[in-house]
Amino acid sequence: MQQSISSVSPNAGALAAVWSSGERTELPYLWLRDNCGCSECRVEQTTEKRFHIFQIASDLRPLQVGIECAGSRDEAISIAWPDGHHTRYRSSEIHGLLSQPRSELRYWDGRFQPRQFDYARFLASDRAAAELIEEFLRTGVCVLVDAPTEPDSSEQLAARLGPVREVLFERIHNVKVDPKGYNIAHTGLAVAPHNDFTSYTWPPSVQALHMLVNECDGGESIVVDGFGLLHELRTDSPDKFDALCAVPVPFRIFSERYEVYAANPMVELDSAGEVRLMRFNTAQMQAVPLSEPRLSNFYDAYHELSRRVNDARAQVTFRLEGGQVLLCAGHRVLHGRTALRSNGRRHLQDAYFEHDNVRTHLRWLRRSGRI
Repeated sequence: MQQSISSVSPNAGALAAVWSSGERTELPYLWLRDNCGCSECRVEQTTEKRFHIFQIASDLRPLQVGIECAGSRDEAISIAWPDGHHTRYRSSEIHGLLSQPRSELRYWDGRFQPRQFDYARFLASDRAAAELIEEFLRTGVCVLVDAPTEPDSSEQLAARLGPVREVLFERIHNVKVDPKGYNIAHTGLAVAPHNDFTSYTWPPSVQALHMLVNECDGGESIVVDGFGLLHELRTDSPDKFDALCAVPVPFRIFSERYEVYAANPMVELDSAGEVRLMRFNTAQMQAVPLSEPRLSNFYDAYHELSRRVNDARAQVTFRLEGGQVLLCAGHRVLHGRTALRSNGRRHLQDAYFEHDNVRTHLRWLRRSGRI
């Protein structure tokens, strides 16, 4: 049953709204005025806000408030302000703004297998795209199959994932065995689980690893749910988790022409205290300064996290074939590979995108009625 506001009463700094369920919601006066959706407060063509909060007094109070019918089963709050302005909110509008929707994360371990999705259907079908994105937001990883094998065809993914995020490597980064390569991925060595560009203050948050050809023995792909491991660590050893959130760690990466260096904690939290970003890259990690007063605590925590990341029970291992694309949430999922055991052809291309664009593409599909 749809909730509606049954009564409102002015308080010192907010309007107290009572819902038909009996629940109460405080609606601050400045919030009500600032989010007014009328044509005086917003640009009708773009819906962008044109009202500026400084234009009213900080101790704003309404002259009059009431509830009126706004249509079938949807009442509206009507507010008259001292400057003669009127604001109106439907109950459904207020209800939709009660909280910011959050994706429910599904943590996983080494028994997990990433879901596979058809590449062509992902690009052509809005429903197929929504299904993949929903899975990606839950688990942070999925695989596209029957993808093109032509170089730079990863550009096509921008139609669903948003613009390519350029970094200090090529726009589409080629990963082959190369005696002159400047990165461990260009060797035949095993690459331990990590996420890319930890040396950026804001690393790319979506990575597409597009296998064009794989005729090599070995080189199996590995993925690890970094957020899942941090969730366990926070429960088991909160002091260690806190140390990873507090101590800045320097990371460095370079190409033939550029270098990027930044020092940030391995774990960052959002305003709700939830993990939003993990930095874990042994190859690119630099020495934490000896002057750091929490150095011993940090190393106890780092040692424990490294042990968990490299535990086989946390690692999902599979072979990525030519014409397959591994999509990883770059701030959450660590990826790596086993050592190459032959000289067969193996050509992988990396492209980076941003999680915000992927998430809001799903929102756009829903709001536009395309799914």
